[in-house]
Amino acid sequence: MTTRRYNLKDNQARAFNKMIRVSHQKLGLVIDTVRGLPASRAVDVLKFSKKRCAGEVLKTLLSGIANAENNHKLAADTLYVKEIWCGKAIVMKRIMPKKQGMAHRIEKPFSNLTIILESGAPAKSEKAAAKAEKKETKKETKKK
Repeated sequence: MTTRRYNLKDNQARAFNKMIRVSHQKLGLVIDTVRGLPASRAVDVLKFSKKRCAGEVLKTLLSGIANAENNHKLAADTLYVKEIWCGKAIVMKRIMPKKQGMAHRIEKPFSNLTIILESGAPAKSEKAAAKAEKKETKKETKKK
């Protein structure tokens, strides 16, 4: 397979969102819920999430799906979330006046989000493969 810019393969599409007004820790909790899911299932999970930043993740995911369909000619029903990660962006520093002339610092963090979608069947993780193998060996031992 040939590779393209950003080390993407022909069956991959990428979307990113810069300067999301939420900390990367809070964003990480949301993206962990959709990592490795099929794109349609990930959209459903994000639509019904109660977290505030789920809307930004959903917007980025829909942008990635649109990129895959329009730019790379991939079928939307075969896409899954191969990689998703977030990172720190800038931190706005503000001052809150306090008593007796003191001031406390308020930090308002921003994050970046990157999603890579891939066409095809999602590969099983190592844990899932080990669990399936363990289950098969139990069945074989019961039969004997």
